[in-house]
Amino acid sequence: MSPQSGLDMRWTAVGEASLRGVPALRGPRFCHVMNPCTTKKQSLHQFLRRPLFLPHGALCNTVRYMFIQTQDTPNPNSLKFIPGKPVLETRTMDFPTPASAFRSPLARQLFRIEGVKSVFFGPDFITVTKENEELDWNLLKPDIYATIMDFFASGLPLITEETPSGEAGSEEDDEVVAMIKELLDTRIRPTVQEDGGDVIYKGFEDGIVQLKLQGSCTSCPSSIITLKNGIQNMLQFYIPEVEGVEQEYEAAYSQSSGNLHPFGKLQHYTPFPHIKSYLQ
Repeated sequence: MSPQSGLDMRWTAVGEASLRGVPALRGPRFCHVMNPCTTKKQSLHQFLRRPLFLPHGALCNTVRYMFIQTQDTPNPNSLKFIPGKPVLETRTMDFPTPASAFRSPLARQLFRIEGVKSVFFGPDFITVTKENEELDWNLLKPDIYATIMDFFASGLPLITEETPSGEAGSEEDDEVVAMIKELLDTRIRPTVQEDGGDVIYKGFEDGIVQLKLQGSCTSCPSSIITLKNGIQNMLQFYIPEVEGVEQEYEAAYSQSSGNLHPFGKLQHYTPFPHIKSYLQ
């Protein structure tokens, strides 16, 4: 008898002795499986038939799937996309042209979609503005959805190059400027951001506050009403030194038609009497 067969018999005897009283588990099949010599004779590929980890494609699919909500804005050419996760968290960033998108890989990808005019990042949303009203959102949405999902699945940073922002208060600001910035940050900007846009402080001179509208507010037909009836009235109510509001814009003239921008400088403005009396 060979040593190998002797070991098989001893292992079988031990197995049967230990399993007396358990008929369901007793037998040559169970002993054969528990035989360490038999296990050593099996080739390695028999133990690797079932993968220990999920395939790479399955992992990618679980990351890729996102639930992106859309929300209308006062501007019919702008749509707010909410990916369900933070975008810029506590700040905003505007990309009015493809050239300004060099700082963001996601913005560059969105501009590659035909019909996209501008991109805006909010704390937890992305506003995309199309070129004109003739473009159908149903044709643009699938590409925008896919671009946003692919970007968040890639793990790339949203912004690759930081730029200083002049909207936050600083020690060099006088009392009036500090009050203007605080009022914008606490009362005005949160409301504007709900509509997919933002308003940025640019300066204060001779009683005139210079602001820049971003996102869906840039080309919105009601931007003048927002600027005057809302922002200016509130600033004048809390800060008597404010005499008016001006909007800063990218270019004074349109490159295509040469006409003055419809939302250009808005000089001194007297608020509606009934609104002013109501605030008082």
